[in-house]
Amino acid sequence: MKVTEHIAQAEGTLFSFEILPPLKGEHFEHIHKNIADLLEFKPAFIDVTYHQQEVEYRELPGGGIEKRTVRKRPGTVGITAAVQFKTGIDVVPHLICGGFSKEETENALIDLHFLGINNIMLLRGDPPANMKSFKPEPDGHSNALGLVNQVSNMNKGLYLDEELENTHATDFCIGVAGYPEKHAEAPNKQLDMMYLKQKVDAGADYIVTQMFFDNSKFFDFVDECRKVGIEVPIIPGLKPLATKRQLVGLPQTFHIDLPEELVNEAMKCKNNSEVRQLGTEWAIAQAKELKARNVPVIHFYTMGRSDNIQKIAKEVF
Repeated sequence: MKVTEHIAQAEGTLFSFEILPPLKGEHFEHIHKNIADLLEFKPAFIDVTYHQQEVEYRELPGGGIEKRTVRKRPGTVGITAAVQFKTGIDVVPHLICGGFSKEETENALIDLHFLGINNIMLLRGDPPANMKSFKPEPDGHSNALGLVNQVSNMNKGLYLDEELENTHATDFCIGVAGYPEKHAEAPNKQLDMMYLKQKVDAGADYIVTQMFFDNSKFFDFVDECRKVGIEVPIIPGLKPLATKRQLVGLPQTFHIDLPEELVNEAMKCKNNSEVRQLGTEWAIAQAKELKARNVPVIHFYTMGRSDNIQKIAKEVF
């Protein structure tokens, strides 16, 4: 089923979560071990993230420079197929702009279509850790809007090769990202909202937000979306605080604010176990309020570990 179909048929707030692909060389059982405790809560869908591969430059003995691509995690298509067919749960693979040409993107979409996977999350993606700014491939998309347009065209039977005959339209349900606290590269909220509306107008079917720790920012974001004519479902994304290091790391990486109360309590914690418990309790309170406000889905970012998400789900779902 499509994400939008799950939402339309639901009698209340749904549960979903996101996983990281395993590192190269790891078995599917590594993923299954991390998600097994979450399956009892009947997730409507599971997202599989994708991170742009990194490039290393190595100096050769003769003085030359060798460019080497480092692929730390296996491809999205294989992981998505494995999770969906072994769990029976709908999977939403992420496709990003970085590292892919338009043709490579089309080929991945064709593979997903053949596999009967009809949900997709389209993102520009962050630049690799060794690059300061995002740089698209020579024949790739520079932003998520380009990806949305490409998938929307394929949903109409339009492929990159205009001379193809007897083409079949795909039927992807398209998800895109939204930023309650503004995308880091947007000059202001108004322009950020304009970019989001462009993606929806181009064919996006639903929005999943970046993590936030203050629900009022999510509710304000939804109101702002509705005012500019964005009517698609908006799904809040939550990530429980887990370590003291994240007090600096999360704002630095995701450009979000952490509430003063949460930070003050985290600073009192003696170790990361106490921080993890605090973060779990904070996320439970967030999720309960969101559910009371009838959000369509609460989406959790697991970041490879699910014990805290399991505790939250037991209290909320």
